[in-house]
Amino acid sequence: MEVKLLNIGFGNTVLANRVVAIVSPASAPMKRLKEDARQANKLVDATMGRRTRSIIITDSDHVILSGVQAETIAQRLVSDASTRETGASAKAAKE
Repeated sequence: MEVKLLNIGFGNTVLANRVVAIVSPASAPMKRLKEDARQANKLVDATMGRRTRSIIITDSDHVILSGVQAETIAQRLVSDASTRETGASAKAAKE
């Protein structure tokens, strides 16, 4: 299994293959999710004191707060996946 890290801003990273969802924190259900995670000791605050701009949900039910927009993190995740696919295609073509 290949380990890929996803930059979530301010020097913080998460394992890309553990990410289930990247959502905006503005809605009431996301605020409830954040509070529930805090009470269950499954909340990780990676905002570095800045405003929460996205919430990352992992497969272990941990909730990670980030100070980077959800769209930006999603683009990083997609571009990393496409780079891997392009690299694998080029590697297979060489062989």
